[in-house]
Amino acid sequence: MDFLPTEIEKYALKYTANESDLLAKLNRETWAKVMTPRMLSGHLQGRALSLFSKMISPENILEIGTYTGYSALCMAEGLSEKGKLHTIECDEEVSLFAKRYFDMSEYKKNIIQHTGNAMEIIPSIEAEFQLVFIDADKENYSNYFDLVFSRLSIGGYIIADNVLWSGKVVDKTQDEETKALVAYSKKVQQNQRVENILMPIRDGLMICRKIK
Repeated sequence: MDFLPTEIEKYALKYTANESDLLAKLNRETWAKVMTPRMLSGHLQGRALSLFSKMISPENILEIGTYTGYSALCMAEGLSEKGKLHTIECDEEVSLFAKRYFDMSEYKKNIIQHTGNAMEIIPSIEAEFQLVFIDADKENYSNYFDLVFSRLSIGGYIIADNVLWSGKVVDKTQDEETKALVAYSKKVQQNQRVENILMPIRDGLMICRKIK
């Protein structure tokens, strides 16, 4: 579902900073060779993630759901000089795809890939995070939030993708994924330890900042 008219989206992209040549190549190859390419963050959302990261200048980023690596490369642009980005993907094939692009980037030494079950991997990562990006199985969004919140610095951000789920979140009849995303947004909204905003960028970004 497109939330913006095509001409408005084109206008927004016209006045948005360009993606790098490497990101453009990754974008094209994902659409040409990988199933469900709409899962890619893409130009507009990618520049938003890059700016968020640059504003925070995080020492440690956690990404839950690597896919082909576009969002990781965008967020890596804001890492502090010796910062690390841990990214977790359950699909080994797309992890290998992403690795090719990570190895071609200037952030090769900053990005640490993990392949497997995020619920099992996250506790094994010894780091405190300033930025967490959740873009994985929707049913576990609330579980991921609970798992990472104590590891999030005060002033740190959790960004969750797809929280509008092609508009299904306002339908009267909802499938399990949609119900899980609605539950996640309610969970964040009711949490007194964060301040938050749901931004209708692409398929919806729920952005929350830990304040206490």
